[in-house]
Amino acid sequence: MPPEQRTWAPLLAVCAGYFMVILDVTVINVAVPVVGRELSASLTGIQWITDGYTLVFAGFLLTGGALGDRLGNRRVFCWGVAVFTVSSAACALAPGTAFLVVARLVEGLGAALIVPGSLALLQQAYPEPDVRSRAFGLWGSMAGIAASAGPLLGGLLVSTVGWRWVFLINLPVGAVCLALTLRHVARSPRRADRALDWPAQVAVVAAVALLTAALNEAGRRGWSDPAVLAGLGLAVLSAAAFALRERLARSPALPLSLLHSRAMGGGAVIGLLFNFGFYGMVFTASLEFQHQRGYSALGTGLALFPAVAMTMFASVLSGRLSRRTGDRPLVVSGMLLAALGLAGWAAAGPDPAYGLLVLPMMAAGFGTSFALTGSTATVMGAAPPAYSGAASALFNTTRQVGSATGVALGGSLLASAANYGTGIRTSMGIGALAYLGAAVLAWWCVPAKTRRPPGLTQLSPGRR
Repeated sequence: MPPEQRTWAPLLAVCAGYFMVILDVTVINVAVPVVGRELSASLTGIQWITDGYTLVFAGFLLTGGALGDRLGNRRVFCWGVAVFTVSSAACALAPGTAFLVVARLVEGLGAALIVPGSLALLQQAYPEPDVRSRAFGLWGSMAGIAASAGPLLGGLLVSTVGWRWVFLINLPVGAVCLALTLRHVARSPRRADRALDWPAQVAVVAAVALLTAALNEAGRRGWSDPAVLAGLGLAVLSAAAFALRERLARSPALPLSLLHSRAMGGGAVIGLLFNFGFYGMVFTASLEFQHQRGYSALGTGLALFPAVAMTMFASVLSGRLSRRTGDRPLVVSGMLLAALGLAGWAAAGPDPAYGLLVLPMMAAGFGTSFALTGSTATVMGAAPPAYSGAASALFNTTRQVGSATGVALGGSLLASAANYGTGIRTSMGIGALAYLGAAVLAWWCVPAKTRRPPGLTQLSPGRR
């Protein structure tokens, strides 16, 4: 195999695993009505098929990061891929609703083991800053492509070969990912001195799961519903218990001193804000195209394609530019462009023609992906090697919370507004403000360009 192919094999392996994880968040949305009919599922069952995966995924991310740091990120990543692939097969073969819900919960656990290790493995495989920035850029583009392509791919599969193929498609991808990882990714160091601190893990799982559940329910029940308020209150209490435990623990899962770092804490908040804006846009735009304009699931995927098309291009471009400009200009300009895109949608009027929405969607997709590379590099660069898995888990946990918040708030605004047009314009305006907030925060916390030694723009095959 040529050296160039060997060099980028770890990136292909990691991106394949990450793509599966994010795709399964959105691809199910267009399949679940058909699943419900064929399995005679109740409304509650349908909700659990959709939300159970997200709850477990978000709740166990920090646990997955801690396990990776202690047992080796490659080992835990491979475990995650194996669990995800086998549970996907179980989802495809599910004879009833209860079986499918349980399989989806296990699938979410596999995803929580995959994602923290993915960034840590890229950090390990590509130590040179320039090459690592390009790798982070391509990794980040997988999120936007998978999230936005989910409705399109789901619509194609459901309308041609059936809903079970929504899960079966993960089998060959998982097998290739596992083979590439075992063959081309170097073993990760095991840090036996890193205690898992189970009380802290339980507290953070409870906090994230309760918060995600409350936000998901807020979109259906409303923000003043007692169950939503109780979930938010318990999430706050669980987070406080986690912080107290980490302050007192001899070997904390996530030292609070790391969060005091401007780059680490600020970068995590930036991830929350831009996921809030992007996934809120994708969710509300999907509802607008299907419910108001009468598009099919496939038509909705095609309508969202302008946002998807920009993500890969933006990620590659930002990875190349970072060596010249540093990360701060890219993150700030990306957030400003995305804010301009959503503000343009909000200003387009109550019932704009689709052609007027193409540029706003392209700007949001490009800007988010353009900024993701630099914000990822900021968070991972601020983490000590012993906590690379925990840093990756923190960054992805805040992004998941941002996604859930954006979707929940978008749903609430559409449900409570005087009319659909007002609700979606308000949602886009709030998303634009979130992007602006991320731009301001990036100017403060993303490091300026640093002087890098020459000769590190190519990755030697021997540095895998």
